[in-house]
Amino acid sequence: MSSDTESASALYGRKSEQRVTVRELAQAKRRQERWVMLTAYDALTAGLFDEQKVPALLVGDSAANVVYGFDSTVRVGMDHLMPLVQAVVRGTRHALVVADMPFGSYQDSVTTALTNATRFLQEGGAQAVKLEGGARVVDQVSALVEAGIPVMGHLGLTPQSVHALGGYRVQGRAEAGEQLLADAKALAAAGAFALVLEVVPSDLARRVTAEVDIPTIGIGAGADCDAQVLVWQDLAGLTPAPAPKFVKRYADMRSQLAESVGEFIDDVAAGRYPDSQHCYS
Repeated sequence: MSSDTESASALYGRKSEQRVTVRELAQAKRRQERWVMLTAYDALTAGLFDEQKVPALLVGDSAANVVYGFDSTVRVGMDHLMPLVQAVVRGTRHALVVADMPFGSYQDSVTTALTNATRFLQEGGAQAVKLEGGARVVDQVSALVEAGIPVMGHLGLTPQSVHALGGYRVQGRAEAGEQLLADAKALAAAGAFALVLEVVPSDLARRVTAEVDIPTIGIGAGADCDAQVLVWQDLAGLTPAPAPKFVKRYADMRSQLAESVGEFIDDVAAGRYPDSQHCYS
């Protein structure tokens, strides 16, 4: 993290040993301070992100792809995500940990949503949950917030609904943009504390950010959102090409790791490893 970033945001310079709160994220929006969220799925990498003062970590249903090797986020459930949430919570002290509500864990009723969200807080140790959808999940959002469970919304390209959306395409163009804006306002009114906007036109994301009083978190939604989120393996260049258009690779971990493994293979084959430095007497 650069010194410019450190001085620019109270979220990164905070001295408190307590976890970041949803109230602090709301205050950051009012101060027009931009921040980041990253996905995390294990204690080791979550701890590294925590050391960098990343304010929020999402245990995303993207674990379906990057952890479990499934071809769709629809394939993961509560039992897949719960141990990952627990690991991320154990590995962190500062970040707000958000648990992604997987497909089938909240859609059918308020009761189901309450049961599973409560599990993520009680068993998992998460401080908030995220769920996808607009007007159709407002009742669930209201009930969770009423029960004291912070809720992050998610509009635009909602991967759990990819089959209904007709594939991984830009959402919110033309008249669909007005519906997305209405959904954003409905989620904010229901008590959501933040809103992910995924793969929507930049001008629409700008409107939503200006017209709702909760932070917007962009992923493929332009630079005017209050925050940005990436899957950490995409950011680090660990996932194979091609990457979505919005992904910026800040490292080439895939090549670096492959090179390291190749050197290990060569050292063992040639008898160079383990040498005396790496043996016990």
